[in-house]
Amino acid sequence: MTNNNYDEIIELLCDRLGSLANADVNITAETNLISELSIDSIKLLNLIMEIEDAFDISIPINALADVQTVHELASLISKIKSAS
Repeated sequence: MTNNNYDEIIELLCDRLGSLANADVNITAETNLISELSIDSIKLLNLIMEIEDAFDISIPINALADVQTVHELASLISKIKSAS
């Protein structure tokens, strides 16, 4: 995973998540999507669709089972992106 690629993904995720979360939450790579941002399944699916469109990838739903933090989601996206 190249640093530029990962940084671009983190930047996009933080931007998108910022619009879904409360304004007072500081989003970092270690931010927990569920406990800190209260991302429910509908918000998560909408986020995934935006990510898939932005990076022209397809993220399998079952791959999200182990994703809890922004970093884990960014790593998953980077892995899928580099495999395609």
